[in-house]
Amino acid sequence: MFPDHFFLIQALCEIMKTRKIVLVTGLSGSGRRTALNALEDEGYYCIDNMPVRILPQLLSRDSENIHEERNLALGMDLRDRNFTGDYREVFERLRDQGCKLEVLFLEASEEALLRRFSQTRRLHQASEDGDLVRGIRSEKAQLEELRRSASRVIDTSGYTIHQLKDVVIQYACNGFEKKRMQIRVLSFGFKHGLPLESDLLIDVRFIPNPYFVKGLQGLDGKDERVQGFIKKWPETGIFLEKYFSLLEFLITLYEKEGKAYLTLGVGCTGGRHRSVTIAEEIFSRLNSLGRECTLFHRDIELE
Repeated sequence: MFPDHFFLIQALCEIMKTRKIVLVTGLSGSGRRTALNALEDEGYYCIDNMPVRILPQLLSRDSENIHEERNLALGMDLRDRNFTGDYREVFERLRDQGCKLEVLFLEASEEALLRRFSQTRRLHQASEDGDLVRGIRSEKAQLEELRRSASRVIDTSGYTIHQLKDVVIQYACNGFEKKRMQIRVLSFGFKHGLPLESDLLIDVRFIPNPYFVKGLQGLDGKDERVQGFIKKWPETGIFLEKYFSLLEFLITLYEKEGKAYLTLGVGCTGGRHRSVTIAEEIFSRLNSLGRECTLFHRDIELE
């Protein structure tokens, strides 16, 4: 164990007796800085890119700030070249001391990461030869063990910055400890492309389309008039009962296998009417069972 780690553990354990520390980590491009900003907005004392070995000096120098009655959030990742070699021992000792250490791990699909790096034109920290795909896959492999032990895993592939902030704040308020599997219900339109982050995808284009009904075209699936039209068909009710029965069966099995999150994709043609109404209904039924879930309408504002 590195000498500095002893002092780190002592200092952090004193802090953690009355408040918590959240380690924000994960894949480059997955939104770690956005998550830290959200936590800072919630009153956390946030530090990004802080190597484990120099944390004791930081705590000593900034003790007046850190020892306030505030929770602490630390951004750590492969920018610290010793991170993967050091974190296991440090985390284990912290938890043995009774400290409340929570790990928030952010990730995204390879397609989403490639798109984001293409937009920002930044180099990937795990890519030594400029090969972006190789860098993404290398980082994912290096952090896989940490991901498996994380308190929370969030797939940010389909999130905007504002949506990710909302999800992080929700967890900050409710706690990051491992709970039941997180379920995300996502409505979309097939004509705008498939949501690659979906684990289960259902096509509800068999329901009559309110788009062709006078007075409903300009509305969306959250409107009571549209919902009334969609739900009046016998096949809608039969589908919901059968699909929800399947979900109850599968969710239990996914949780048994240790799956941390499940994304349910619900699609119609444009993503404004049928998929929105059905996604709202699935979300409502899951909530009524006490399931932890979020709802996102990807294409509701698109034409």
